[in-house]
Amino acid sequence: MESCIHIFQMSGVKTHELKRQLFHGIKQLGGRYIGGSAYQHAITHLIIPQVLSSEKFLAACAAGKWIVTPEFVLDSVKNGSWLAEEPYEVALSIGAANTSYPSRQWREEVTSGRLTGAFQGWCVLLIVEEPTRRAMFDRLLKAGKAEVYHCPPPSDTSITHVLTKPATENPINHGANCYPVSHIVQHLFGQKNTMNLNDNITDDHSAAETKDKNINFTILKEDILSYVTKQEGRPRLCFLEFLGYEAPCVPPSQATERDFSNIGSMIDCGLFNEALEEMRSSVFPGVLPPLPYLVSLLEYAQTAHASSVFVRNMYFVMDNLIVTNPPWLSPISVKKYFSQLLQCPQCKKGSWPFLESAIRYCLSNEATCHPLPGPAQPTLVDFHFDTLTLFLKIFQGEFHSVTIGDLGRPLGIGVSTATTTGFLLYSTFWTMWERSTLLSSTVKKLTQLLVEAAIVDYADTEKKQKVYLADTLLDMLSVLVEFWCHHNTRLNPHLVGKGLKDLSEHIAAISHDALLIVLTGIVGRLRSTRLKLMVADAVFRKVCDMNRIAVTNEPLSYRKMVLSYLPVLGSLAQCPSGTRLRTVSTPHSCSLQETNCRTLNSLVNEVNTEKENIPRGFKKVNRAGETLLHIACKKNQVKTVLQILSLPGIDVNIEDNVGWTPLHEACNHGNIKCVATLLNHRPAPVTTSQVDGRTPLHDALLNGHMDIAKMLLEHSGFELLRQSDGYGRFPLDMVSAENEKEELLLSAQAGDDTFKKEVSEVSNLPLLEAGSTLLAHLIFTYHRERGVPRHVGDRSVSLAERLVQALEEQPAQKMTSGWTNQFAVRLVEDAETLLELSKGMHQAQVAQAVKDCKGENTMFLMELMDELKSRGEELAACL
Repeated sequence: MESCIHIFQMSGVKTHELKRQLFHGIKQLGGRYIGGSAYQHAITHLIIPQVLSSEKFLAACAAGKWIVTPEFVLDSVKNGSWLAEEPYEVALSIGAANTSYPSRQWREEVTSGRLTGAFQGWCVLLIVEEPTRRAMFDRLLKAGKAEVYHCPPPSDTSITHVLTKPATENPINHGANCYPVSHIVQHLFGQKNTMNLNDNITDDHSAAETKDKNINFTILKEDILSYVTKQEGRPRLCFLEFLGYEAPCVPPSQATERDFSNIGSMIDCGLFNEALEEMRSSVFPGVLPPLPYLVSLLEYAQTAHASSVFVRNMYFVMDNLIVTNPPWLSPISVKKYFSQLLQCPQCKKGSWPFLESAIRYCLSNEATCHPLPGPAQPTLVDFHFDTLTLFLKIFQGEFHSVTIGDLGRPLGIGVSTATTTGFLLYSTFWTMWERSTLLSSTVKKLTQLLVEAAIVDYADTEKKQKVYLADTLLDMLSVLVEFWCHHNTRLNPHLVGKGLKDLSEHIAAISHDALLIVLTGIVGRLRSTRLKLMVADAVFRKVCDMNRIAVTNEPLSYRKMVLSYLPVLGSLAQCPSGTRLRTVSTPHSCSLQETNCRTLNSLVNEVNTEKENIPRGFKKVNRAGETLLHIACKKNQVKTVLQILSLPGIDVNIEDNVGWTPLHEACNHGNIKCVATLLNHRPAPVTTSQVDGRTPLHDALLNGHMDIAKMLLEHSGFELLRQSDGYGRFPLDMVSAENEKEELLLSAQAGDDTFKKEVSEVSNLPLLEAGSTLLAHLIFTYHRERGVPRHVGDRSVSLAERLVQALEEQPAQKMTSGWTNQFAVRLVEDAETLLELSKGMHQAQVAQAVKDCKGENTMFLMELMDELKSRGEELAACL
């Protein structure tokens, strides 16, 4: 055993702080820690504070591993390097003043090669009824190189030992003696040395259960379901400014008692400024001015004659009207009053045309419900932006009224239909037949206008408008999404998930021609966390698809972000600048007019055009498991290969029934152009895959294709030359001529040089920064939206602590088998991923170029990954 290898497990270390010290000390000195309660044969050292009767201790003894006390690591940290193990080996006390090191005997026997394990030559029939205990003894015996069988053993097997628990007479005559399982301890340490060991061999679960109560998996499941249900049903937006709002104390019928005839006379005489000034002092709780008067004033405000003072006073009147008579707290008659008021005074077609015209006028777009003075005048822009602000205020108030009670306490999940009757939110964005879908026709129009506004507000910082239109529209979108989700969460949670997915993918689709800075700006400024999470995911996947990078389709989780999205950043960093998604503005597509011309219909036409170029049957598989990509590579149909690889989500490493990839086929048949096409694809194919030990390089050399062999080596370097086939032959063994060997070595050197340059350099920094920004938003928002709990409930042991202890007993996949709530399933999987990160796993998922990048957003993402690792260590400390 080489002393330079240090792979550890722990057993019997109960203090959380000591565990953390040992874990950090191992990492600091370059060692590796493997968690879990079962013995792992890959370890070189086991840390225990004293002799135990645990599975890990006995298995490590039987396998000849180092068994040391915690001081070995602690003192090595102080020393700055690993110390010698002998002074720290665990001793077994056999008397008042005597100690023995029985484990040393087995370690020396295994190290010298005289034995492969303490149970070498044993052929064991293991008869243990309880499955968990049987699996533990099976691991223990195999660690000592015993052959283990269960009833009935093969007929041609010569059994040497029958081990049973509970101890019985030999139940079956196999010509072997029957022993209790405690015979394992007696064999390892001798009869006289077992006096301090418990005959009841335990695993780490049993030790934990002795100290704590058994984990009740049924109760744990119920608590997890309760937690995720509360998390999903909680309000995401909070508007404390509405807490002081009250329903009008004066009935609306008293409005007729106030004399508004003077105001009417002023309006008839064209004295709009005077009429508005008079109305400012006539708005009180329960008092609603006659609707025709306000409509006339709104109509005048949209003309070229309205002054900036008039527009400002008009906003004050409307805002005061909402404050004194909040429609969300008023009877249905008041709600109808506002619905009739907040529509175009000329068209009178409802709230949405009025709202849409206000947005388009702020965008200098002529497609309004009726002609307005143009070009856009600053005073009228202010008026229409004030109109948007008033709409947003009412929408926020309506959402607030269904999520907060009179005392500020959250109401139950879901909203009754009666509560929301007459709400302006519903009548503006959904017809009666669209309320079961989030992505209504009006919501689609709003998102299209939002993208156009974002291009103006975010893309060109030097010419940014004074009016931050995009931020207002993003707030409006967040409110309507949260309102709809809150209403449907209890009715149909699956409907909510589908609605959010459809909307987020729609936003990503209509942003096809936008700059990356616009996309990241939209994601970063969304206030609804669940919408932000889904949009960030949709945009990230869109960026990958546009650059022909395949990502998995499973639901979003920490595991997906770590194992699928993080590696993508390395591919984004190496994408040629500006090839697939614009990161800088271009004269052709940056102008607002060009964006306005790019309607949804044109996007649909583009998608249809792309579908026409898709090769027929590219998804079909023949009896050999070959796809059209396999066949095209075999037949050297380069054009077809290019067509297939241009499709989003294509797996370039797809295997047939035997395991051959398209690269195997192209190399085997000597089709150099197909090989070049595959190697130039991003992500690049795996060149080290083996079938019966043969890599694509073996295929090329066996068939005499030297040009392809050199191309593979120039792509992957010396790594390919180090792989042997099923007969132990290395690639250079297949070449007889010395000059050909030299050529292959030069190609491999060139490949290594290229690889070193690629991993340390970033070819497309803007694209990497955008990807890092989106992924950082994903991780941060996911933690807020679906984070693993810390201390929940009034139980003596927190939900997080019980969850981590349960994961020590069985993996997440087994624990959640049969669960129907996917949020609960992913919560368990997320906890498992965080624990894996705390153990230093998955570090290889981050490309070196990404780690070394000095971009601000990429560096922030790396810090965020460190935070995730710390969160995992916090969870691990619960054990």
